Amino acid sequence: MAAKREEAIGLAEAAGEMVAAAQKHLVQPWPTAGEIGAEARSGILSGDGIYVIDSEGRRLIDGPAGMWCVNAGHRRKELADVLYEQAMALSYNSPWYTMNAPSVALSERLAGHAPGDLDHVFYTTGGSSAVETALRFMQFANNVKGQPDKKMIVSRQGGYHGSTYLSASLNGRPRDHDWMDSAGDQVIKLNCPNPFRRPDGMSEAAFCDFLVEEFGAVIERAGAERIGAFIAEPVMASGGVIVPPDGYLPRMRALCAENDILFIADEVVTAFGRLGHVFASKDVFGIEPDMITFAKGVTSGYFPLGGVMISSRLFEELRRSNHSDAMFAHGLTYSSHPIGCAVALKNLDILEEGLLAHARAISGHFQQSLRTLEDLPLVGEVRGLGLMACIECVADRVSNNPLTLDVTVGKRIDGHCQELGLLVRPLINMCVMSPPLTITLPQIDDMVSILRVSIERTQDELVREGLWRGK
Repeated sequence: MAAKREEAIGLAEAAGEMVAAAQKHLVQPWPTAGEIGAEARSGILSGDGIYVIDSEGRRLIDGPAGMWCVNAGHRRKELADVLYEQAMALSYNSPWYTMNAPSVALSERLAGHAPGDLDHVFYTTGGSSAVETALRFMQFANNVKGQPDKKMIVSRQGGYHGSTYLSASLNGRPRDHDWMDSAGDQVIKLNCPNPFRRPDGMSEAAFCDFLVEEFGAVIERAGAERIGAFIAEPVMASGGVIVPPDGYLPRMRALCAENDILFIADEVVTAFGRLGHVFASKDVFGIEPDMITFAKGVTSGYFPLGGVMISSRLFEELRRSNHSDAMFAHGLTYSSHPIGCAVALKNLDILEEGLLAHARAISGHFQQSLRTLEDLPLVGEVRGLGLMACIECVADRVSNNPLTLDVTVGKRIDGHCQELGLLVRPLINMCVMSPPLTITLPQIDDMVSILRVSIERTQDELVREGLWRGK
C-alpha cells in the first residue's frame, strides 16, 4: 500500500513539473490567443496496445488512436526494432543526389496496392506536406503543358487538408479561417456532402444530385480551363466523419475526367486500414484518382512520413512536352527518409498479415455498437465507416440544431470519459472515435459503455445548468 502511495505521489510530482515546463516553454497546436505559450494539456506518459497511461496514472482506451494514426497499436516491438535497426544501418541520406533501399522497396509495395496507374510515390513528412506537394505538382504540370491559368482548386465546406499555407487554404471549417490568412483567391468551396445536414424534405439521392449539379455549375461558371484540381477526403475526418451519399464520389470523379480536372483523393486518414484496406479509393468507393495523398497510418505514428501517389499518365504527359528542362523545384530535407520508409514496410507487413482482415471483420460490430447511443436524447446521429465514427450531439432532434449554448459539450463528454478510462477527440458538439485497428470486440463494448455513461452525465449537467431542457 505504501509503495502504491509513493508511486502516486511520484506521478503527481512529475505531472506538476511537466505542466509547469509546458506553460513556460511549449507552444501547442491550435492555441487561443488568451492561452498561447502558457498552456498545458493532458499528459500522456506511455502506451500499450489500444491503451495509453496519462500523467495521473489512468489507463485509457486510446479512442482517437493518437490522431487517427496509431493503427497497429502502441508498443509494437517489431516496429520499434525496425526503427532502431535502420537507424543503426543508415539514419539519413540526402534525397537531392542519393537514394536508399527502404524508400525504393516501399514505393514498389505501395504501387502494388494503389488503384489504376498510380505507380509513383513522392515522399513527404506528413499529411499537410503531402497535400501541398500534390497541389504544387498540379501547378507545375499545367505550367509545363502551357496551361498557366489552370490553377484553381475546388474543395468542400467541412473538409480538412492541412496546416501549411496552401493546404490550409482548402480547409472548409470556418473557425480555421477566422484569424488566419489564406490563399482564398485560388480556392472554390462546394457544399459539405453531409446527409445529416441536407435540406429538410430532400432525399439522400436528391441531395447527391444537388451536390454533383453544384460542381457542374461551378465548372461552367469558373471555366474548366481555370480549374486544376478537385480535392476530397473519401470520408471527411476532422469535419465530423462525414460519409458522402452513395454514388457521390464516382460522379464527382467522372466530372473531373470530363473536364481535365485532376481528382486528388486525400487519404491521409482513410488509408492503411482505417477502412479495412491499404487505400480506400477503389476498394471502398470505386474510384481511381489521379493522385492519392497519405500519411498517419503509413507508419502507425511511429515515425513522421507521408506521400503522394501519382498517376503514370501525368508523368508521361510531362515527358512528351516541349519543356524537357522544366524543373519541379520542390523537395524536403526528409523526403524518402530511410527510417520512416523502413518502419512503413514493417507496418505494411503487419497490415497484410491479418490486421486489415481483422479491421474489416470487427467494423460492423464497431458501427452497430456505437449506434446504440442514438437512444440518448443528447445524441442526434452516430455515423461512420470502417473503424472511424462520430457521435454528434444536438439541442433537439426536430431541428437537428447543434448545442449553440454550450460549445464545449464534446470536452465535457471527454472529461467524463477520461475519468472512466477512455480518451476521445472532442470537436465542439461532436466526439470522434478511431481506435487502433487492434481493438477487440470486448474492448469495443467497454468503449461504448464508457461513452454511454459519460454522455448521460453530460446530459444531467446541461439540464442542471439550464443550458439544455432535456427530452
